[in-house]
Amino acid sequence: MRIPEENCNMVLLAAVTAISLAVAGIASVVEPEQPLRQAEASKPVAPAEQTPVRLIGTPFVPNTNPRER
Repeated sequence: MRIPEENCNMVLLAAVTAISLAVAGIASVVEPEQPLRQAEASKPVAPAEQTPVRLIGTPFVPNTNPRER
């Protein structure tokens, strides 16, 4: 039994998809997710320290009316 040539790419795509789903399923079963502790979940996240940015040139102003310059 041969696969017609026009269906060969679809069969290959289906095989790769099935194999990758099997690997992902096995990985999720082997290594279950760690539940978040209550203290960590309620703790607010502080943003990283932001460094000042230096702008060179004129600031960007969008042209809302292209007929006027």
